[in-house]
Amino acid sequence: MEVINIEKVQHIINQFAGENVYIHLETTNGAYASHQDESFFSAGAYIRNAEVCYEHGKIIGNGPYRVGLKLQIGWIYAEGLTHFEVDHLGRLLLAGHGNDGKLAVALEISKTPFE
Repeated sequence: MEVINIEKVQHIINQFAGENVYIHLETTNGAYASHQDESFFSAGAYIRNAEVCYEHGKIIGNGPYRVGLKLQIGWIYAEGLTHFEVDHLGRLLLAGHGNDGKLAVALEISKTPFE
């Protein structure tokens, strides 16, 4: 993955707009760490292969970044994004890594379901 280039990522987001796509969205603040420290509050969210069609999408910020996808009935957004790549299947993979290098958030967009 490479550090987000806002112009490149916006161009890719625009290419998926108006099409049925599959979304993977995941957040975590260390949900698996709470077994080591009972006082640590962990939270996370996960959705995979939600089929949507977004009207438009936008990446904003100065880093870390936020991406919002405008649906007919609402929004999908992820914030804290730092890195991106387009993989060999043409999927846009966005990730946010904390200062410790651990994954905190992922937003992925694909024309085909994720395996």
